[in-house]
Amino acid sequence: MHIFLSSQQTFDQKINEQFSEATSWFTNAIFAEIPLTDTTGIPWVLIVLLLGAGYFTAYFKGINIRGFITAIRVVRGKYDALEEGGKVSVLSSDHYRDEDHPATIRVEGEGEVSHFQALTAAVSATVGLGNIAGVAIALSIGGAGATLWMVLVGVLGMASKFVECTLGVKYRESDANGTIFGGPMYYLKNGLKEKNLAGLGKVLAIVFSIMCIGGSFGGGNMFQVNQAFKLFEHVTGGQGSFIHGKGWLFGLVMAILVGVVIIGGIKKIAKVTDKVVPVMVVIYLLAVLTILGINFSEIPSALKSIWDGAFNPQGITGGFVGVLIQGFRRAAFSNEAGIGSSAIAHSAVKTKYPASEGLVALLEPFIDTVMVCTMTALALIITGQITTGVVLSDEEGVLLTAAALESGVSWFPYVLSVAVILFAFSSMISWSYYGYQAWSYLFGNSKKKEYTYKLIFCMFTVVGAAITLGSVTLFSDAMIFAMLVPNMIGLYLLRAKVGEELKRYMKLIRKFESRI
Repeated sequence: MHIFLSSQQTFDQKINEQFSEATSWFTNAIFAEIPLTDTTGIPWVLIVLLLGAGYFTAYFKGINIRGFITAIRVVRGKYDALEEGGKVSVLSSDHYRDEDHPATIRVEGEGEVSHFQALTAAVSATVGLGNIAGVAIALSIGGAGATLWMVLVGVLGMASKFVECTLGVKYRESDANGTIFGGPMYYLKNGLKEKNLAGLGKVLAIVFSIMCIGGSFGGGNMFQVNQAFKLFEHVTGGQGSFIHGKGWLFGLVMAILVGVVIIGGIKKIAKVTDKVVPVMVVIYLLAVLTILGINFSEIPSALKSIWDGAFNPQGITGGFVGVLIQGFRRAAFSNEAGIGSSAIAHSAVKTKYPASEGLVALLEPFIDTVMVCTMTALALIITGQITTGVVLSDEEGVLLTAAALESGVSWFPYVLSVAVILFAFSSMISWSYYGYQAWSYLFGNSKKKEYTYKLIFCMFTVVGAAITLGSVTLFSDAMIFAMLVPNMIGLYLLRAKVGEELKRYMKLIRKFESRI
């Protein structure tokens, strides 16, 4: 047994070295920083995401705020009558428009999952370990004031999410079996073709697909299982744990569980996520709310420290940059707004009105960043776990959150461990779907090719639990960050199409409500 473990440790080290060498040039290009001060810089990709989110907020006249109530009503099914059962065989003259792309006309109104299931499938990929470790890291750099900037970026991101998910539904395609294929690959190809930019669209779609596949193996898989294993090992005894040094075994168990789910496709994934996501969010939030309840008298002072800290030099520079670089960098900027990944899940929704799902999608950043991240930050601040100016690793970040929960109830770290494993599991099954959609775009959607991708995905799960976190983080962040380049180009060029869909849907809603 001793020989086997020694061999495993050597294997882990070799994989780590290979990852570092293979990704160094790529990560350096993606994370190239634009200096803000003599000591602080911000990666150019983060500036692109922020500027894009701000632009779409202005262009759509604050859709992230004024569309919020409508989005909730759509999820609750208030406007389901507009869908006429969710399917149409031939579009009526009221729905046909000359500018509709021929490849997408036949699938408009079809889909595989409900609005709620599409939302939970997408949220399952975004609500994850970045909400736990990333928040602790961000606050350790920027102090309590970082929380306010985190919320601001989350609100702005709602607009980007609206745009990309509306386009995801508008330009989706389906096969003879009714299986939906959508996401940036398709709106880049079909949407830009409508604008006589077919060549550019094809190139951008291919680039996005390649990066999405890499991101699914990295941030959507290896990073998730790696941190889940680290916390599980910690709460079960650390170096004295029965699982210590056996990351591959933890990864193997997770790979089997993930494999069982992802074989069934988006319908099976949605059936799992619409149960797992509410449970995991409730488990985590109940634990955090308990800590906030125990320390209820400290909440006003915590809120004051957030407000004061946001407007001092440390809060603005360290906080803002800290959130962006350290917080949103984890798990694809926490909510993935502007990355384009969520549009893949939302494309499978049963609707014939693309803007309806765009509105539903803007709830994602609110749930992920405004709610979950803010509550995590409050718990960390109130329990005194944050030491400003100390740069934490990912493992230290998640353990700091565990310590905050343990300060209130001794066995809460076990609750956190369960939540983290559920976070990781749900993120992995959703990202497997994202990656497969990109894979099928490049290589076709035969069963052989589908199972090939899913087998590779499960193999990376085992590898991810075994290797060190640094290599996983660099690889996953670089691949996912790179997805924003082709995606943001497409969002900007197709923004007018989104505006048309929004006007169309809101007009129908007004007519519907006038008849009630």
